[in-house]
Amino acid sequence: MIGMEWFERWRALADTRPALAWLGRDVTLDVCLRIDATPWFMRIAAGRIVAIDAGPFHMRRSHLGFAAPEQNWMKFWRAIPPRGFHDLFAMSSYGHVEISGDVDRLRGALPFLKALFELPREFDPDPAKPDPDPAADAPAGVRFEPIRGGYVHYPIEGRPHRVYFEEAGSGIPLLCLHTAGAHSNQFRHLMCDPAITDRFRVIAFDLPWHGKSNPPDDWMTQRYQLTPSFYVGAIVGFADALGLDRPVVMGCSMGGRVVFPLAADHGDRFRAVIGLEATDEPSPWWDDSWLGARDFASGEFCAALVSGLCAPQSPPAARAETLWHYQQGGSYVFEGDMHFFRADSRFREHAGRIDTGRCAVWLLTGEYDYSCRAENSAATAARIPGAAAAMMPGLGHFPMVENPARFRGHLLPVLDEIHRRSTS
Repeated sequence: MIGMEWFERWRALADTRPALAWLGRDVTLDVCLRIDATPWFMRIAAGRIVAIDAGPFHMRRSHLGFAAPEQNWMKFWRAIPPRGFHDLFAMSSYGHVEISGDVDRLRGALPFLKALFELPREFDPDPAKPDPDPAADAPAGVRFEPIRGGYVHYPIEGRPHRVYFEEAGSGIPLLCLHTAGAHSNQFRHLMCDPAITDRFRVIAFDLPWHGKSNPPDDWMTQRYQLTPSFYVGAIVGFADALGLDRPVVMGCSMGGRVVFPLAADHGDRFRAVIGLEATDEPSPWWDDSWLGARDFASGEFCAALVSGLCAPQSPPAARAETLWHYQQGGSYVFEGDMHFFRADSRFREHAGRIDTGRCAVWLLTGEYDYSCRAENSAATAARIPGAAAAMMPGLGHFPMVENPARFRGHLLPVLDEIHRRSTS
């Protein structure tokens, strides 16, 4: 049973983490953590827990409140939590915790609060471990990856754009679309996998405003908001600029969502689409009133917002790489992508028009993804005759980068089938 001794142990552990205090250097607030009927009051000053009190209280003020039964908190604090209990926002999305209070303070303190609340997972007496990182076994010394990079200029909606792309391998073109706020480096592991590149020419480009691709010259005079017409035009235009012969398109998150208009309206151009973490309608997991908040100018906030979308089994180094992509994003670019992902990507009508006889459809969704739940992807596939959907156990929202070794076990059978259909 959780009591004062347990909370003091939490405080003592936090005091041993100078990086945590640095992360919360600007955070001073009062938190009420309710466990069953007991409220626990924590005062945080400059990133340190400076006071802990157990209730009941009489109208004591707090800036933020987190309320859940003890059994829910104990699942959250397991070393490898079960689906729906692995992140504060996952808990909220599934109805396992009630979060209340000043949401502006929540956003501002989010990187620190997530790190602080996850610390007690180290108390798990029988901790499971994340998957091993295959990169740890890489040979020492100088080595080169087989990835080639370059730029292509082509028009999107009548305006010229300079777009960066990378590729590796040969064979059937496999055009990969990165997630919101990120860039093509998410697919580097696929480009270094001979089981893929021996049969597929893997290509990934940075959408304008992302990675090494330029924004338009007048970017300082406008607010970036990704729209379906621009996104589809960027993808079709890129495929045409490179002269790709009916490529397979594999997109993740917003890249997974855009495969539905691609397959519905341009099915003759593509032999198949693979939607990773894809549904034909948005699935809210934070309130749309957050769009427009200044926090989206901070890569630290953007990384914290998506951190819980990684599965707890993901190797720590790969998880860190996944979040680093969000630290690198331009100011408000992630928010501009969220305009598409949250408000302007309702594609149920498109899904109903897809002819899988011309353009095959696969949907692969991570077990721990609460921004796109596997059951929602399955429901989308059920609306597309001939489409296939599967949940990927132990994976989250960024399978190709957060745990590429586990992901390839789900991707290779799909690529095998595409190759078989293309060569038979």
